[in-house]
Amino acid sequence: MRGNEIKRKNIEKCRRLRRDQTEAEKKLWLILRNRQLDGVKFRRQFSIGNYVLDFYAPGYGVGIEADGGQHYDDQGVERDEIRKRELSKIGVDLLRFGDHEILTNISGVCEAIQETLKKKANTPSPQSSPPWVEEVREKK
Repeated sequence: MRGNEIKRKNIEKCRRLRRDQTEAEKKLWLILRNRQLDGVKFRRQFSIGNYVLDFYAPGYGVGIEADGGQHYDDQGVERDEIRKRELSKIGVDLLRFGDHEILTNISGVCEAIQETLKKKANTPSPQSSPPWVEEVREKK
């Protein structure tokens, strides 16, 4: 299979997932869309590598998953742990919320997302200059 075919497959999967959202995903998307949460841009059903994230803030490297019941059995927990590790290797922090939590405590979910975004915003990127470079610049 060529790369374009794989990419196309992910696009179709993402479109299907957007069309068939759960109630929890719909509720969370109403808050995340159009930069309504702290001005942060989120994408919905966004493909990264082999995974499709329910929501993703590309400027922060934060993914959000709305988990239904299938995530709580032994196989689901194991798959989610592998997914979290793999995404972490490429710099994506993954937040997981149960559907019930989203539907009954949306303000708490939003606070947790905002807290993570603040931490990521205050973390220097790996490409930023080391502190000693800034000191040398100031002395010139």
